[in-house]
Amino acid sequence: MYKLEFDDVRERHIGRAIRVQAERNGDTRFLVFDRTVYTFAQTNAEVNRLAAGLRRLGIGRGDRVVFYLGSAPEVMFLVLAVNKLGAVWVPVNSDYKGSWLQDTINRGRARLLVTDDAHAARVAAVADGLVVERIAVLGDPAVLPGAIAFADLFAASTAEPDLSGLGYGDVSAVLWTSGTTGRSKGVMQSHNVWFEAALGGDSMYDTRPGDVAYNVMPMYNSGAWATSLFRTLFCGITLAVDPAFSVTSFWDRVRFYGATQSFTIGAMHMFLWAAPERPDDADNPMRELQAVPMPTEIREPFARRFGVRVLGQGMSQSEAMMIVRQDTRQRSAWPAGSCGNPVDAVDVRLVDDTGADVPVGEAGELWLRPRRPFVVFNGYFDDPEATANAFSGEWYKTGDMLRRDADDNYFFVDRKKDAVRYKGRNISTFEVEMVARRHPAIADCGAFGIPSEELASEDEIKLNVVLKPGATVGEEDIARFINDNAPYFFVPRYIEFVTDLPYTPNQKLQKYKLREAGVGPGAWDARKAGFEAVR
Repeated sequence: MYKLEFDDVRERHIGRAIRVQAERNGDTRFLVFDRTVYTFAQTNAEVNRLAAGLRRLGIGRGDRVVFYLGSAPEVMFLVLAVNKLGAVWVPVNSDYKGSWLQDTINRGRARLLVTDDAHAARVAAVADGLVVERIAVLGDPAVLPGAIAFADLFAASTAEPDLSGLGYGDVSAVLWTSGTTGRSKGVMQSHNVWFEAALGGDSMYDTRPGDVAYNVMPMYNSGAWATSLFRTLFCGITLAVDPAFSVTSFWDRVRFYGATQSFTIGAMHMFLWAAPERPDDADNPMRELQAVPMPTEIREPFARRFGVRVLGQGMSQSEAMMIVRQDTRQRSAWPAGSCGNPVDAVDVRLVDDTGADVPVGEAGELWLRPRRPFVVFNGYFDDPEATANAFSGEWYKTGDMLRRDADDNYFFVDRKKDAVRYKGRNISTFEVEMVARRHPAIADCGAFGIPSEELASEDEIKLNVVLKPGATVGEEDIARFINDNAPYFFVPRYIEFVTDLPYTPNQKLQKYKLREAGVGPGAWDARKAGFEAVR
């Protein structure tokens, strides 16, 4: 174990991180994917070979490389190699398909797209509309005419790329948001933000030599990088990765890897809690688990049942990865429902619609101001207007509503932005509506959240639909249409035909009225109907 503590924060660079770990911690296992293992030194050698191959393609500082991949060691090699060249990686959700996939790839304006066998067919379906110089396939390139083999990108040389001139404030990645108030935006994330988020998050753990962090989140997810992938890189411990979360095998895989730490999000840990108890539930090597959000009343029983220390809660965004958190090493208890106290990297305010501070106990929009450079995002890619609108002077406007008590404990209240949180994802209802409106029978529609039966902090999607005069279509047809044209998690749990939707005089849909009406007796329920969305 070697924890990176650059004396000069300006040395914080992801390419430099893997080089230093290889030099000082080279024999330690870093990447473990089932039975495939790479040490830090082996990882760095593969990264340098790939960086040399990417450089031969002409990829250099500021260029973008998009990846549309499942979880694999090559994803880590690619990210680190791209950053060693001063280039920028742009992950695409591996559940995207159709026009949604095509648009997202094109908006990255990339020199190179990397995909794999499992996703190549979806890329092939939209290939004629893609604007990208080259496509590389992890696997057989024959599945995509004109593609090159990802394996052929690796050069023989393992020489270190020249990192001089690369800085901690340079853009490392562009991360697509959920598009809560409109079209998705590309968050430009600096190298330093990853260090702030990963090392700040690790301060909640009791990380020790020999620790193994187990990650089951997809590798396109920014949370996976902040909580596990980069955290293990910066702390010099082992990262074990499975491609997906499984309730039935989670603890068996923890035992297989000897995992001592993990991070779960959304309802993942609630599904573990709801699973039938087993005599060996606590017979596992897991020592620490950060489970967000974890209901207060479940936390201690969960910890006893599985024999783990459940870490504190927190709140973050893609734009600001550390805002408030509970540090269980400094304090053992918080008021029920609190997400913690502000981190020391930012100043925070809760304000009303005029920008005035609200009194203690009242809900206001959370604004934050960084106390040092590059602790929040660098702006939105290709969208200066959205960047300007996100700030009021030095203050970043999060769009989330919180309240605080007299002891400076913060409580999440609601989303000012119109999003639904489902299975750890923030899903834009605006984007669900955009897809549904393409159906030839739909005149208008409104998507919104219905509280989940499994976890109160999450929602199921409901879609209210107004049909065109004379049109006839079934709810399942609409669900299938959405499934065919967007990620599977856009498919509503509930669909209800209505005659009209509530609008303000300014023609803004009043979704609070839709939420108040809830699920009517005539609503179609995908779960009860046995409808299964295809991934």
